[in-house]
This record gives sequence, structure tokens and C-alpha cells, in this order.
Amino acid sequence: MTRRLEGKIAMITGGSGGIGSATAELFCAEGAKVGIVDRDGAGAERLADTLNGRFGGNCAIGIQADVAIEADAQNAVSRVIDAFGGLTSLVNNAGVREYTALAEASRESWVRILEINLLGAAFCTRAALSTLRGAAGASIVNVSSTYGVVGRKGMGQYDATKAALLSVTRTLACEEAPHGLRVNAVCPGGTLTPYHMQRFKAAGRTEAEVATALRETTLLKRWGRPLEIAYPILFLVSDEASFITGSAMMVDGGTSAM
Repeated sequence: MTRRLEGKIAMITGGSGGIGSATAELFCAEGAKVGIVDRDGAGAERLADTLNGRFGGNCAIGIQADVAIEADAQNAVSRVIDAFGGLTSLVNNAGVREYTALAEASRESWVRILEINLLGAAFCTRAALSTLRGAAGASIVNVSSTYGVVGRKGMGQYDATKAALLSVTRTLACEEAPHGLRVNAVCPGGTLTPYHMQRFKAAGRTEAEVATALRETTLLKRWGRPLEIAYPILFLVSDEASFITGSAMMVDGGTSAM
């Protein structure tokens, strides 16, 4: 590793599994201090302990928070700042899914997904802004989705929140540029996380069926790996991306090009 994030202090929501945990591990490996925020506080603390044991220097802390609750989001930001003396990077990754056709979507499911996927990012961002504005090389990365751009059946609520995150990204980039704060998004395609593996196992799908599930919907004909999403997030947070703001990076194996 080249210590590309030396001196950076990051908060990653949804940080204890999948893309979030891969990003936390990569950030620590590259020299950052990381606050791992998750509703699963025990999972966040276990990951922090693992990363501290692997990379040393108390590079990570685990924080239990439900980012859909504004006070939790504010507390999480405060804990990262108190632990590490500041904040330079926010990765809004926390999200939930709904597998329902829009014609059948209930009010309760709409409220749930909007609160976590959209308002959670908004609450964390607002809580972090005053500190990020005063930090050199500060940035926000919102984890959206290729399906915030590309249509499909059956996940319209999730995709709507991810499209909204892209709009928020562009607007916030315009509003925060005078403060030197960059704001970007990554748009993952199908990424094989533990969440998906558990879901497929419960549905009785074989490993071979899972492996070929995206063959017709990606140019690369496979799933992405969490680390393959974490590296673009790393780039956007790093000073290598110092002239990039308001962008949406497609990390989807070519789905959006089809």
C-alpha cells in the first residue's frame, strides 16, 4: 500500500459489511483513520478491532447508529471527531432494499427506504458539513447505484432513492465548492456481498446459479466484488481526485453502457 489517505479521517456509514467493510479496510490500509458506523454496533466494533489488530495505530472505531435518526447521525459524527480530532471524508453508504413492484409498494415501505437511503445521507452530511468545510482536501462520496440511472423491474423504491442521491450529489457539489468541499458519487452495479449470498442461500439458489446471474446484464458478465467498489471510493476521497466534483462514477461492469 502507498498510504494514499495518510492524514485523512473518514466516517463510513453502513460500514460493518459488504462495500462498507471493504472500504473501511482499504482506507485503514492506506493510512486513514476511520469511524465505522452501522445499526449493527457489535459488527462495527468487531470490524474496528480486526482492523486495529491488522494495521495498528488505533486506525478505526466502531459506532452504533441508525442514520435515519437525526440525533444518531449527529452523535456518530461527533464521536468520530472526538476520537480522531477532525473529519475530512464522509462516505454515505448505508442503505436498505425493497423488492416490490411500484404498483404494490406500501406507504410504510416508502417511508422506511426514504428515511435510511436518502434522509440518512442528508442527516450525516448536514452534521458533518461544518467540520468538512474547514478541512483541507475534504470530500463526500455518496454510494448510489447504476440503477439510479438504468431502469429495471421490481426495485423501483430502492432505485428512486439512488437516483435522488445523484441529484443531491450534484446540488451539494455546487453549494459546497466555495468552501473547498468536493462531492461525488459512485454507482455500483451488482456486487456480491454477504447480504446477497445469504439471500440467495435462503432462496435455495446454487453457487453456479449465483455466479451466472448477471451474465446477460453486464458487459463483463459477472458480479462485482466489494473491493472493486471500494477502490473507486478511495480514489474519489484521495487528493488524486482533487479536480473532480459533482461526478457520478459508474462502477457496474458495463451495465449502464448496454
